[in-house]
Amino acid sequence: METDISNNQESGEEEKMSKSLKKFLLILNGAMLAIGNCGGPLVLRLYFLKGGKSVWTSSFLQTAGWPFIIFPLIISYSYRRKKKGSRTELFYISPHLFLACAVIGVLTGLDDFLSAYGVSLLPVSTSALIIATQLGFTAGFAYILVKQKFTHFTVNAIFLLSIGAVILVLHASSDRPAHETNKQYFIGVFMTLGASALYGFVLPLIELTYKKTKQTITYTLVMEMQMVLSFFATAFCTIGMLLHKDFVAIPREAREFELGRAKYYLVLVFTAVFWQCSFMGAIGVVFCHSSLLSGIIIATLLPVTETLAVLFYHEKFRVEKGISLGLSLWGFISYFYGELQQNKRLRIRLQN
Repeated sequence: METDISNNQESGEEEKMSKSLKKFLLILNGAMLAIGNCGGPLVLRLYFLKGGKSVWTSSFLQTAGWPFIIFPLIISYSYRRKKKGSRTELFYISPHLFLACAVIGVLTGLDDFLSAYGVSLLPVSTSALIIATQLGFTAGFAYILVKQKFTHFTVNAIFLLSIGAVILVLHASSDRPAHETNKQYFIGVFMTLGASALYGFVLPLIELTYKKTKQTITYTLVMEMQMVLSFFATAFCTIGMLLHKDFVAIPREAREFELGRAKYYLVLVFTAVFWQCSFMGAIGVVFCHSSLLSGIIIATLLPVTETLAVLFYHEKFRVEKGISLGLSLWGFISYFYGELQQNKRLRIRLQN
């Protein structure tokens, strides 16, 4: 479990092992991000469609799965203790890094609230398309915070994704649910845009934290950071739940839930699991590669979420969504083609 990946490997053998391990972790975290980012919005929307009403409860659930991280951390500690004996440290995270993660956790809690508010008012297919703007925010903040370099392919991808989202917003009223006013619908749109902007800031901020810390960043440390981050995000949402007396309302919601009491609690559990996979996968991709790639993967999952929403919830797929989706796919292809070309030039340069 312990990777001890450092940016400065001392031997060729260690460097080779580190690259293969990083590639495996990148695939693993990309898979977790895909599962969580597709499943999370769908299950969360199910909560609202079948009778759930609390935005703070749904916000709380997005990071409430943090105790699951304890199990891989126990395995990692057991593995280290077997190798090092009683000298093994229980935790790697330093006080300064803990404080940084606490601040990012509070920002994540706020992002959870904005995201849940948007999902409560918008069809999944619409909110997913709006979230595509997150890539633009991630790219902008990555440029400012971590000096991310861009190719013209990357700029083209960001431009196309942003235009696609603008088209969707301009025609948003055609997709408004029958029971909602225009005001409610546009509040949902702008809440979702706010969530995209804030999470677009959080991902480069995590990457900056990796770069600025004086510790060697290992995957075990990444899991510890995610646990602290999620704990403080959950604490932020817990305060909101207490102020709105949502804990008291949960048994009543369970009784009134259209699918039944048992399925109500099942929806809550799966919401927590899916979103924890999403957050863990996102910061894992940042660790293995960059915040920009994490944003790209989230945006690339858009067609999958879109298709699943239409399939399961029979949401309308109007012309503007088709145009937005087409521009998004064009943007994804542009980015990945640029990455392939850049890697090809790098290999040729190394060979020469």
